[in-house]
Amino acid sequence: MTETYAIIIFLAVLFLFLGSGVWVGASLLFTAVVGVFLFTSRPIGDSMALIIWGGQSSWTLTALPLFIWMGEILYRTRLSETLFRGLAPLLRPLPGGLLHVNIGASAIFAAISGSSAATVATVGKMSIPELRKRQFPERKIIGTLAGAGTLGLLIPPSISMIIYGVSVNISIAQLFMAATLPGLCLAVCFMVYVGVWGLLNRGVGTRETADDAANVWRALLDLVPVLTLITAVIGSIYTGVATATEAAALGVLGSLILSAAQRSLTLASFRDSVLGSVRTTAMIMFILMGSTFLSLAMGFTGIPRALAEGIGAWNLSPLALIAMLTVFYILLGCFLDGISSIVLTMAVIEPLVRAAGFDMLWFGVYLMIVVEMAQITPPIGFNLFVLQGMTGRDIGFIAASAFPMFLIMCGFIVLLVAFPGMATWLPGVLN
Repeated sequence: MTETYAIIIFLAVLFLFLGSGVWVGASLLFTAVVGVFLFTSRPIGDSMALIIWGGQSSWTLTALPLFIWMGEILYRTRLSETLFRGLAPLLRPLPGGLLHVNIGASAIFAAISGSSAATVATVGKMSIPELRKRQFPERKIIGTLAGAGTLGLLIPPSISMIIYGVSVNISIAQLFMAATLPGLCLAVCFMVYVGVWGLLNRGVGTRETADDAANVWRALLDLVPVLTLITAVIGSIYTGVATATEAAALGVLGSLILSAAQRSLTLASFRDSVLGSVRTTAMIMFILMGSTFLSLAMGFTGIPRALAEGIGAWNLSPLALIAMLTVFYILLGCFLDGISSIVLTMAVIEPLVRAAGFDMLWFGVYLMIVVEMAQITPPIGFNLFVLQGMTGRDIGFIAASAFPMFLIMCGFIVLLVAFPGMATWLPGVLN
């Protein structure tokens, strides 16, 4: 019963802070302080200092600000704008036409930025005006962008995947390998959906503009710098030439060189990219600090062990466990962002998953997909907020537009469970 009371108090305090508008990181930290004060006799200051320093001084985490900085550089220079011009001639002939650019550009930019929100904002800034000009339905423009933007959490280098790897202490490079094939397959699933819609709605969005057929080869050349950067960063990890941190540093250097070569790197854009990456990194690290200390506080009370034993007593099959976790993370994602969901739950979920015999690389890929789904579920769906600011539409309209993509991701979870080799094959081959 002590664990039950502790859970109730932890949840009550946490939701009180979150509901009051306190930052997520601060809410987690304050909740942990209350828990240590109420349920243990340990010194709060010493415990906080030791666990936070131990959690934040990880060499692997140094890749995080570097990948964020790389994405910020590309977001604030003209390199990202070349994606639409380069992909349009290739994807226009497909059923569904230029709607495929939302998906293709999101997949490519996801392989550069590692951020879902940055992917939606960058691709949307380019594609929404062009697709509206060609009279594509607003629901399809917003829906495909909302769904494909979530690929930033799955296709390497993924910021959320780095957080997961650090939380469960497994190789970031192996995680990136595991996520590559599922990420590409999910993008293909989105494109198949758009293609089927295009076949059923021929003539919609086919209005040509004056420059649609011009400079095709020149437009294709626009893809070369971006693809070169992706190949250098991801290829250096997969071939073992560089660690994830070293590859991130290579990505920052490459993005600076390419943007300077295009004459889009200015002192103002450089300063803004640095400040943007510092703000994002500080926010993530603050959440990690709070979640690390909260995990310690819950560990003192025995909550993770009690929960693990309680769920274990249900004798759930592995499939039933995955089904339960899927519903759990979707509901949790309605109120917390993806990173917070991952770091807040791993202390409890990791033992259950390992005991059920799941491969932690596979589970990392699965977790990224269900967290992706949370990015487009109201009321706290970050991609929905980004699109609301860009389109002026209300959250209900945007969420309804994204719902088909949500269903596709649900179906993809079933595929991933049925064919786990989708995530484990590439790490086994390249290891």
